[in-house]
Parts: sequence; structure tokens; C-alpha cells
Amino acid sequence: MTAVSVEDLSKSYGSVRALDDVSLTVREGEIFGLVGPNGAGKTTTLRILATLLGPTAGSVEVFDHDVEADPNAVRAAIRYLPAEAGAYDNMTGRQYLEFIAGFYPDAAGPQVERGIEIADLGERIDDKTSEYSTGMTRKLLVASALMTDPELAILDEVTTGLDVRNARRVRDIIDDYPDDGRSVLLSSHDMLEVSYLCDRVALLDGGSVVGVGTPAELCERFGGENLEDAFLEATA
Repeated sequence: MTAVSVEDLSKSYGSVRALDDVSLTVREGEIFGLVGPNGAGKTTTLRILATLLGPTAGSVEVFDHDVEADPNAVRAAIRYLPAEAGAYDNMTGRQYLEFIAGFYPDAAGPQVERGIEIADLGERIDDKTSEYSTGMTRKLLVASALMTDPELAILDEVTTGLDVRNARRVRDIIDDYPDDGRSVLLSSHDMLEVSYLCDRVALLDGGSVVGVGTPAELCERFGGENLEDAFLEATA
């Protein structure tokens, strides 16, 4: 089953064209990456998928639900974690997870316990989030997104600013998530991260897709020993 279908997606802000005929699919059970520099259109694409922005043209479906015609069904299937997301400073980590789980009351208790396990903060889960490092906060936020078991987790620049150990822990959490009924769509500047995590990748530049495939396929198609080389060749 196709988790996400994007066809000829365009988005303009006045005379500025942020996306230009973007087409891609995300399969059920895979981790799909969007790669590109600042301004490539990654975040705009994710926000349209999350129903926070409307497209100028084209179509987007998430598990066969159109983001414009049936946004509530899309929202029920996803969790979106923006790059700029933060936790509430006056809450402990546990309280923050309980707050998020409160939007899903039918399974709030098990969700919180799963979130605590995913975050892996030990006794610090009962400290105020204002006392957390950037890495601890990011692990808590990723846990809050995945503990609700969305069909599609949309993660924007999820490891930016993290040290090596925390970035590795967050990648491991994401890597363990997909199965036959769950997919992940993420954006990243980190080509090594994308190569490690993603089953397939879309290379974006200037609002357009310049290549889609597995990291190995893209390296073979455009030349280069790694995904970074392939991207530079594709956008030369």
C-alpha cells in the first residue's frame, strides 16, 4: 500500500515558487528521506502533508486521504514533529508525555509508558524539561510523536544540533519504528544520516525533485562514492 502519494505539487508565495511540480511516493513500511539545502522545499512539502499549508497546485494523499478534501482523516493518521518544536518548560518529561497522550484518551496510559521507554531518559523523566539538554529534549519529542503509533511519522530535521551519541540514539529510535502499517517521512541536511536511515530518498533543489531512489541507486545514477557526491552531481 502507498502511504503517501504526491503528484505535481506546487506551492507559491506571491512571485516566489517554493515547490515546482514535485512528485513522489512513500511506501507503507519504509523510511523515506527528503534531502536538500535550505530553501529546497523540504519543510514546505512536510507542512503540506501535515495539512498546515495548502498547495497551490497538484495533489497530495496520505493513506488515500486527500490533504485538502479530508484533512481530519490525514491528521488522524500522522504525527508531525517540526524542526522548531519544543517541550513546555514548566512540565516534567513524564507530564509532557501525559499531556500529549491526553489527546488520545482511549490508550493514554500505555502510550505514556511506551513514550517513557522510547525516550530512555531514566530518572530524568521526572525532571522539568527546562533542565534538559538539547539531546534530551529531542528524544522526548521523538518519543511523544511515536508513542501514539501514527501510521505516518513526519519528522523535520530531527537530529539537527545533537551530539554524536544523542543523534545515534534518535536514529536508532526512528530506525526501529516502521513496520507493515507504519512509515516515516523525514527531512535532513545530513547525507550520512539519510544514507543510514532511509530506504529511499528524494533529492530536492530549488523546489524541484532532481532524483528519487535508494541511496545506492542515486550514487550509481549520478556518480560518486556517497549520497553527498550524488547530490552535488545531480544539481551541478
